[in-house]
Amino acid sequence: MRDRLWLLWAFIGAAATAGYFALPAHTLPRSLAYDAIGFVSALVMLAAARRNSRTRRLAWLLMAAGTAVWSGGDFVYTYYEYGLHAAPFPSFADVLYLSAYPLMIGGLFLLARDRGRGRAVIVDAAIVAIGAGLVLWTFVMQPIAQDASISGGTRLIALAYPAADVLLLAMVARLLVSGAARDPSVRLLVAALGLLLAADIAYSVVNAYTSYDGGLFDAGWLLSYALWAAAALHPAVRAPAGPPRPDSGRPRLVLLACSSLLAPAMLLVQGLQDPRAIEWQADGIGAGALFLLVVARMAGLVREVHTLAMRDELTGLANRRELEHRIRAALGTGAEVALIDLDDFKGINDRLGHGVGDRLLVAVGERLTAAVAPGGTVARLGGDEFAVLLSASPAALVTVLSEPFVIGPHHLLVRASVGVADCRGTDDPFEPLRRADVAMYAAKVTGGRHVRYTPELDARSSEQASLGAALRCALDEGQFFLVYQPIVALPSTRVAGVEALVRWRHPVHGLVSPADFVPVAEHNGLIVELGAWILREACTRMESWRRADDASAPAKMSVNVSARQLSEPDFAQVVATVLRETGLPASYLALEVTETAVFDSTVALDTLRAVKALGVRIALDDFGTGHSSLGLLRTAPVDILKVDKSFIDDLAVPGAQAAIVTALIDVSNHLGLTAIAEGVETPEQAERLVAMGYRFAQGYLFGRPTPDPDFAAPLALATAEPHP
Repeated sequence: MRDRLWLLWAFIGAAATAGYFALPAHTLPRSLAYDAIGFVSALVMLAAARRNSRTRRLAWLLMAAGTAVWSGGDFVYTYYEYGLHAAPFPSFADVLYLSAYPLMIGGLFLLARDRGRGRAVIVDAAIVAIGAGLVLWTFVMQPIAQDASISGGTRLIALAYPAADVLLLAMVARLLVSGAARDPSVRLLVAALGLLLAADIAYSVVNAYTSYDGGLFDAGWLLSYALWAAAALHPAVRAPAGPPRPDSGRPRLVLLACSSLLAPAMLLVQGLQDPRAIEWQADGIGAGALFLLVVARMAGLVREVHTLAMRDELTGLANRRELEHRIRAALGTGAEVALIDLDDFKGINDRLGHGVGDRLLVAVGERLTAAVAPGGTVARLGGDEFAVLLSASPAALVTVLSEPFVIGPHHLLVRASVGVADCRGTDDPFEPLRRADVAMYAAKVTGGRHVRYTPELDARSSEQASLGAALRCALDEGQFFLVYQPIVALPSTRVAGVEALVRWRHPVHGLVSPADFVPVAEHNGLIVELGAWILREACTRMESWRRADDASAPAKMSVNVSARQLSEPDFAQVVATVLRETGLPASYLALEVTETAVFDSTVALDTLRAVKALGVRIALDDFGTGHSSLGLLRTAPVDILKVDKSFIDDLAVPGAQAAIVTALIDVSNHLGLTAIAEGVETPEQAERLVAMGYRFAQGYLFGRPTPDPDFAAPLALATAEPHP
């Protein structure tokens, strides 16, 4: 209901205005009704002003005070008219009226300054004010100034009204050209001021040539009161102003064009009336001032265009062109370029929308800017890629991005890969950026937070580029094959499942390590197609073992899935299609994912939930080495924990490692999860794991990965043993 108070008040104000005109003209009740509308509007504005922020509160308090003083002038004039039966001019009422203008103008000035402080806004407002002032001088102020029948004091006060209206108009113009009229409360305020100025100017023009005896102009003043108070009540008046966004559209251009043409228009009108009565001095001064302001505006426009050409539109940071200029100036110095790429930004856009993604980019730019020492440059190169030219350590950049970003209701944790290169040893401004890009790619591949460029990275980058091209050929020509490593049940060592692992037999270089080609496939996106091939091949093989009805065959096929695959919106559908086409029941398949792949990624978690809904089991690989392992057990649809080899290596030595391994089996048992110990290489490790309660293990002790595994168990089978 509170958010609708402005609408209720606007209706009351309109009804009160109609009621005013329903009263008999030239009577005390009608005059008091007029005064009451203004006074109550001032009280409403004063009450509403208290709810604003400090700057706006002062602005609205000044405007409310101005309205109250103006209303006081109305009461004084009513007293003169009906108490003393006189209508003196000037009088104390005029003192109050004129005193109200500085208060109103001061409030509008503060409000306009809060909405936009650019030089262009001030110049545009001055153009409008001078053009309007020239019109008022010609038709209102000049006849008053030349009227010898009134005293100098009276003439001065009479001239003060249109002069104050010009200043008021300048404030209105400043609000309009600053783009603040996008705010509903400001639109109401502008409408109120428009009615006030229209009534004031019309009254001044009529009084300059005849006399005003009440009527239509009263409606302008009364509705102005009502709308001004409605603007103060509108909920938008308390919303953050946001960054200044001057309105550079067609209405603004039309307004400026018309204002700048008013000087020649006045010459034309005066010339048509009486060429001898042309006010050459006033028109000349006005035309000259408008010309200079238009020249200043054009110069400002050129600067704005140049600035926009060097700035990123979304964040306001330097763009690539500006950064290259800065790097050119820094060549040969100790300055460094840091290239920053945000990880999983695509996932944020996909799950929360591009609006949140854009606000996150702005927040990242602001945080980087705050972290860079004076003289540094922060640029956005496009997408989620930023660059910083700095003289300090780049480690600070990683630190400032590690804190969560609060974007509306969302708390977003951003990971970034940072590549760093200096500006020495080259006269090409593009070279430091290229080097930083190479280092940033290395940071992504290695998983490091930031990597500094070295010449060796170029050679590695070239190799990886060649490797990326070769991967495409390898997939097309069938150079990949799968090997299978057994997962055994303890203590019998019966094969309970197998893990499918991809290998590449290059026709020239022989076997290529997955540690070399998988990161490259991740980077260039080929891992999606390769992963689909691995899944299909593994399911086909598992179905063939199942149909062979071999009692020693495994009951589970585990397939590794990358973070890139989980970010694909159709991954769950790919799994469903493979299961359907190969005929493998979903209960025979387990997908292994790393903690890093699903950490803080709602897209990945949603994908896993969709896969689990198919009946496929989910294994968390390398458990204990990621970001927030225990937290993932609450959020991820996990069935299996694969305890990382790093905890198993020193299992025989009493200490922290053994305690962690014990804790993990306890956690698994309490949560109803299956625990598999990875990297078991010695009988001592296996015996210790059995003593701790582990019932499944994997490692070289039980078999190395091979294309054609032998499932014959070395010990007697235990038919009651569970499956992972």
